[in-house]
Amino acid sequence: MKHEAEMREERSGKEDGRAVGGDAGGLTGSGGKAGGDVVRKFGAAGKQTARGSTRTEAVGGGVSSGGVSAGGVSAYPESVQRLIDELAKLPGIGRRSAERLAFHVLKTDRDEALKLARAVSDVKRTVRHCGVCFNLADGAGMKSGSGTSIAVEGSGEETGASEGAAAVPERGGSGGAMCRICASGNRDRSTVMVVEQPKDLIALEQTGMYKGVYHVLMGRISPLDGVGPGDVTIGELMGRVSDPEANAGGVAVREVVLALNPTLEADGTALYIAEQLGRTGKSVRVTRLARGVPTGTQLEFANKAVLADAIQGRQKML
Repeated sequence: MKHEAEMREERSGKEDGRAVGGDAGGLTGSGGKAGGDVVRKFGAAGKQTARGSTRTEAVGGGVSSGGVSAGGVSAYPESVQRLIDELAKLPGIGRRSAERLAFHVLKTDRDEALKLARAVSDVKRTVRHCGVCFNLADGAGMKSGSGTSIAVEGSGEETGASEGAAAVPERGGSGGAMCRICASGNRDRSTVMVVEQPKDLIALEQTGMYKGVYHVLMGRISPLDGVGPGDVTIGELMGRVSDPEANAGGVAVREVVLALNPTLEADGTALYIAEQLGRTGKSVRVTRLARGVPTGTQLEFANKAVLADAIQGRQKML
């Protein structure tokens, strides 16, 4: 009896084990099936996404932003495409802006468009450096081929000069073009203000506070960039100080105002000019523009360099 009970117990345990194992296998199988379903669903979604992206590429790939079709052929006429390409070379003008400007030119009247073309042509054909101060001058009355073409910092037309200095044109002398400031009899020609570029001259002139004449260096001394004293018009400035006939109206220079930018290279250039002026043997007063705290600024927001210049350049009130 005992033996039979043990046998029945053993068979019962085996059956229970098979039941448990079968259930577990069923669960595993159903889990695998569910996992397969999930994989198939995600796979289908991936295929749909891929098909959607393919359709998007097909739709969006017709014409690129540059007006070039999918086959690499420009969608614009050749003349319009050339106009867009040239306008896109201008500083601050992107491809989209160039396209808008080109369409604006197309929409305007023929006469207006030709006025723009003539203005660009006249600027490159007639504008020269002043034969005295190297400011911009209108050389419309000069013979063809005479004078010196414009070489402005960053214009991409400098020859033989490093970055920071434009090519130094030859002095035009009495036969060269003269700017309106040097030609004006209402200016104090004995006072010469030295600036780096013509755009600096224009900014100072717009204040209406200065009544003298100018001298444009066409750059600044920058040894790290390979720009030396011979790459700017310091020699011509010394010639104006030494020889009154080289100055506008043949007037002797009594004061030189250094109006260079407040940078390390410009300060070095100013010191070099002051030293060279001292060696001319002429009684010339050398000054520079005042520096310090600008009007409307609070001291707590001013940097150390500005405050240092303000302290050194303090003025007497009583």
